[in-house]
Amino acid sequence: MAAKRLQPKAPTKATLAPRAWQRMLSGRRLDLLDPSPMDIEIDDIAHGLARVARWNGQTIGEHGFSVAQHSLVVEEIAAYLQPGLDARWRLAALLHDAAEYVIGDMISPFKAALGMSYKDFEHRLEHAIHIRFGLPAKAPPHIQKLIKSADRACAYYEAIQLAGFSPAEALQLFGAPPSRYSLTIEPLAPAQAQARYVERFNLLSVASGYTPPNGEAFDTE
Repeated sequence: MAAKRLQPKAPTKATLAPRAWQRMLSGRRLDLLDPSPMDIEIDDIAHGLARVARWNGQTIGEHGFSVAQHSLVVEEIAAYLQPGLDARWRLAALLHDAAEYVIGDMISPFKAALGMSYKDFEHRLEHAIHIRFGLPAKAPPHIQKLIKSADRACAYYEAIQLAGFSPAEALQLFGAPPSRYSLTIEPLAPAQAQARYVERFNLLSVASGYTPPNGEAFDTE
């Protein structure tokens, strides 16, 4: 008598692997655990960052201070700190928080509490973003240090102008801002921040010699 062949069982919710991708407005499906550079689009980044608020939204003003606008300021400060900074490193400064279009902006104490697993995830996404736009996966140490200095300077101004910190508190947490540099922050509406971010990206990417694959063009609207 022939043995009865068993039919494979249909997969159930319990046996299916959890979904690890996010659908973007561009139509891309970004694998969050293993992000591919070709699934990253500047319009998705700009859209997301313009809607992510710094300081968990605990800032004064009609609009939150977006990561997109913060990134524009950091790029400006980096160029102030190092006159003649190469366009590709200015682009790296603009993109320094680009991973937050997926993971959001977590305040530093929370990042520290989450530990290395969060940082590993963030770094994988940052590397994919850099490769997508013609930058080294990891910027040289001196550029990382420069961007960090610009980031902390921007945080100082944000803290005292938007987030309710005293100058003494901000000085203790973020250090002194660059000498002879002044900044007045006026948070932009999301649509404005998004448009300015893409516009700046376009200028810097062209100046850095980046050529989009397949001749694609980036919108500024």
